[in-house]
Amino acid sequence: MTATANTPPRQATGSTDPDDPRTVPVTGEARYAELAARFRPVFDRISEGTLDREANRILPFDQVEWLRKAGFTTLRVPARFGGDPVSHEHLFRLLIELAEADSNVSHLLRSHFSFVETVALQPAEFQERWFPRIAAGQIFGNAATERGGNALGTTRTRLRQEDGQWFLTGEKYYTTGSIFADWVVVMASTEGVDGRQYALVKADDPRVTIVDDWDGFGQSLTGTGTALFDRVPVHAGDILQRKVTSTLEPAFFQLFLLAVLAGIGRAALRDTRNLVGARTRTFNTGSGGLFRDDPQIQEHVGLLASKVYAAEAIVTAAARDLDAAVDPLLALSSEDSFLRAELAVQQAHVAVPPLVLAATGELFDVTGASAVSRGKALDRHWRNARTVATHNPALFKARSVGDYFINGTIPIGLNSIGEATVPQSSTTGGTP
Repeated sequence: MTATANTPPRQATGSTDPDDPRTVPVTGEARYAELAARFRPVFDRISEGTLDREANRILPFDQVEWLRKAGFTTLRVPARFGGDPVSHEHLFRLLIELAEADSNVSHLLRSHFSFVETVALQPAEFQERWFPRIAAGQIFGNAATERGGNALGTTRTRLRQEDGQWFLTGEKYYTTGSIFADWVVVMASTEGVDGRQYALVKADDPRVTIVDDWDGFGQSLTGTGTALFDRVPVHAGDILQRKVTSTLEPAFFQLFLLAVLAGIGRAALRDTRNLVGARTRTFNTGSGGLFRDDPQIQEHVGLLASKVYAAEAIVTAAARDLDAAVDPLLALSSEDSFLRAELAVQQAHVAVPPLVLAATGELFDVTGASAVSRGKALDRHWRNARTVATHNPALFKARSVGDYFINGTIPIGLNSIGEATVPQSSTTGGTP
């Protein structure tokens, strides 16, 4: 082992091999300024209708299409397939800005960008089949989790082969983004085959039904609902064996959520600044002056802003660790990559949610009763942050990080979500 969690990340300088799909793009502030100038007008346009969509439960189909047409969904496609790839750092910074405009829109693209990362880890034949489709603007959703009944590490959704043709049957939930997608990446099991598989099916196949029945109190417009698959034909080339080895995929998947959280924090700070700056009414228990001139209000906003800054800085630092992990100039082993990426993201997963949850709650301390007006919908920031933060409880991440620093145990994630197996001897009132 040549790298540990305490190894400082090195700035990626870019590979000279354009045929390597994991080539690290050239980084730098000039490059990010170019990207931001390209996409901020789209982000601003998305931001304009956020409150209306929130109030009337309008799914952001148009907004996703704007991003597709702008080429946002093709970021990270290798140059050899016609892409102009960006670094992880730049992608996650853009996602933070998008989440500030509308956290739902940023979140619903999580499975799409994660699939792009998965394709980059596959053999050349698989890349040649899928990267051109991503470069053409096609979007990918997910259908991995089941609401219950499947044992931990397994899935009840099945792939079966009949007379040389594969068919997919099953029901999924938490299918974030699939209702907006061209393809759905479905996790399934196959009788006689170890592990699990990914089956890629067209979202508009008549045997695929995607329902907007997500009832969470936050992130309500992400299309996180039910997907039904009724003997959907699957091309053999569209089935991918799910790897259970440690790769960058889990780290990328989790860091995406933290970028959404950081963007929510920025939105809360933006609204706080606007409310305080415009307020003319004050309290008889205060200084009697304008809120924006009150030292206590200024201090409180400063503390809130510092939490948001810290959250964004942590996400950006973890993204740099992802870049370092795939930088061919560092010649890191897969174990080193795992430590640089997975452990960095696990630590970020512990640190970021409390910062954003605090900021989204504290914004009400600098406003007054008018801030709770339903028309302002300021509660959406906390509701959205709380919803995102429930993904993969941070306490499990903290335990994993502690085990590493104490015992050197490399963090390992379970293969999938499912019903826990509890030994009878550990239950109360059970039969021995």
